[in-house]
Amino acid sequence: MDFEQFYQDKYPAGVPRHIDLNKYKSMVDVFDQAVKKFADKPAFSAVGATLTYRDLDTQSRNFAAWLQNRTDLKPGDRIAVQMPNVSQYPVVVFGAMRAGLIVVNTNPLYTTREMEHQFNDSGAKAIVVLANMAYNVEKVLPQTGIEHVIVTELADMHSPLKRTLMNAAVKHLKKMVPAYSLPQAHKLPAVLSEGSKEKFTPVESKQDDIAVLQYTGGTTGVAKGAMLTHGNLVANLLQARPMMGDSIQEGKEIVIAPLPLYHIYSFTLNCGIMLEAGAHNVLIPNPRDIPGFVKELKNHKFTAFLGLNTLFVALCNNEEFQGLDFSSLKLTSSGGMALTSDTAKMWQRVTGCEISEGYGMTETSPVVTFNPSVAIQLGTIGLPIADTLVKTIDEDGNETPIGEPGELCVKGPQVMRGYWQRPEDTQKSFTDDGYLQTGDVALIQEDGYIRIVDRKKDMIIVSGFNVYPNEIEDVVTGHPNVIECAAVGVPDAKSGEAVKVYLVATPEGVSENELKEFCRERLTAYKVPKSFVFRDELPKTNVGKILRRELRDEANA
Repeated sequence: MDFEQFYQDKYPAGVPRHIDLNKYKSMVDVFDQAVKKFADKPAFSAVGATLTYRDLDTQSRNFAAWLQNRTDLKPGDRIAVQMPNVSQYPVVVFGAMRAGLIVVNTNPLYTTREMEHQFNDSGAKAIVVLANMAYNVEKVLPQTGIEHVIVTELADMHSPLKRTLMNAAVKHLKKMVPAYSLPQAHKLPAVLSEGSKEKFTPVESKQDDIAVLQYTGGTTGVAKGAMLTHGNLVANLLQARPMMGDSIQEGKEIVIAPLPLYHIYSFTLNCGIMLEAGAHNVLIPNPRDIPGFVKELKNHKFTAFLGLNTLFVALCNNEEFQGLDFSSLKLTSSGGMALTSDTAKMWQRVTGCEISEGYGMTETSPVVTFNPSVAIQLGTIGLPIADTLVKTIDEDGNETPIGEPGELCVKGPQVMRGYWQRPEDTQKSFTDDGYLQTGDVALIQEDGYIRIVDRKKDMIIVSGFNVYPNEIEDVVTGHPNVIECAAVGVPDAKSGEAVKVYLVATPEGVSENELKEFCRERLTAYKVPKSFVFRDELPKTNVGKILRRELRDEANA
C-alpha cells in the first residue's frame, strides 16, 4: 500500500502525522529542560518520599560527579541498574546518562544465571542495586567484569534520621533484606554526599549515542540487548505524546506508575513523556500488594494511570479500589499485553475512564501505535504514531492487503539501532527494505486502526485452521465467573493441535461443561477449547504478563 496516501485522512484533528525530531539533542537535553522548567514541582514519589524536579537535578548531578571523579568509568561504559520502583531509580539513571554512561536496565527478579548473562553480555563495569537484591549480586560478581558496586536501601531518599529508622525496620523487623557481604560496595547516600563536593563536567550526548541497553525477555533463545539511542527515546516520547491530546497538561498531571521503570513501557512513559510534561510520577514499588497499592492511591487525586490487563482486573475486583475518587482521572494507558474487551469495559464502569490501548516492543522504544484519547476504538491498538510506517507481510515476505492478517512490520525513528554485539540476529530481525519484523500477527482495518491478532509463535493450528489465543482468551474472560485465562495449543491425534485453556475462576466457580457451552455460542467449532484446567493462579512475569510459554511447555511435557 502507499502508506502516506492510505493514512492521509485517517487521523483525528490535532493528531499530527509528522513531528520535529530535532527538538531535543538527547534524553539529557529533555531532562535539563524539564528540571529547569518545573524546578519546584514534584517529580517522583515512592515509599513516602517525594523528589522535586530541582531535587532530581541536584541528586543526579551529584551522582554523575561521583562517577566522573571517584571511578575510572568513561562515556560509553555500561552501568547496570537493578531496583524496583523507588525514587533513587531516576536519580541514578539520569545521573549515569549525564556522565555519558549507557544504562543497562536489569530486572530485580532475575535469577543469578540471567544476571550473569546480562552483565557479561553488556560488559557492565558498574552496578547500582537495591540492598534487598544484593545477595544475588554477591553470588555472581566474581564471574563478571563489574568493578564498582553501589548499594541503595529502600528509604535512601528520606532525611537522614527517617532513612536510618525506616531502613532498619525493613532490614531487622520486616526481614526483607537477605544477608549479603559486599565489603567493596559504596552506599548511595555516601556517594551522593561525596559527589556534591566534586566538580561535574557536562557530557554532550548526541542522538546517535546509545542511551540504554534494554534486554528482551529472552522468550526465543538467549536474552539480547536492544541498543536504544538517545534519538530513539527522544523520538518516541515526541511521537507518542500528541496521541494523548489534552489529557496531559504541563506541570499538572499526577501519574500512577505501578509498572517497573526498568521495563521499556514505563521507562519511556514515566522517565520520558511524563518527565517532559512536568508530571508528578507516583511510583508503586510492589503493585502485587493490592491492599497496599489501593492505600497509596487514596493519597492522590491522580489524573493518569499506566497499567496492563492483569493489573486492571486485580484492582477492579478490589472493593476498596471501587470506592476511590476517580473524578480527576482523564487518561488510562494499557500496554505490555493484550487488553481484553471485558477488562476494558469493567475499568470504564468502575473508574469512568476509557482505556487507550497502545502497542510496542522493546526494540521500538517501545511505542508503535496508540489509540488517540479523542478517538478510542476498543479492541484495536490504535493508529501508527507520528513518523511511523507499518505494513503486514505473509510468510514469503509479500505485503498482505488491507483487512488481511500478516506479520506486522515497523519502520520509524524509534526503531533500535540493533542488538548489542549480535549483527546476525539484527539482520534477521529486519526485512530487506529496512522494516523491523515484530513477530506479531496484525490486521490493518479500512479505517487505519490496527488489531493484533496474536503472536506468530503462539498461533495454534487446528485441522489446518489458524486459531489465535487472544481471541479465545477474550471470549473465555467474558464469562462472569472467570478472572483470567491463557490459551495454548496441545498435540491432538485428530486435529493436529487442540486448544487448552488454563484459568482462574471467581469464588462462585464455573464448570468445564458450562465454559464449553459458553464458548460454543461465541466461537466457530474448531476454536472451542477441548479442555479447561482450573488454577489458583497463572504464571506471570514480574510485570504481570501471563507466561503462555510456561503453560505450553507444561501442557506438552
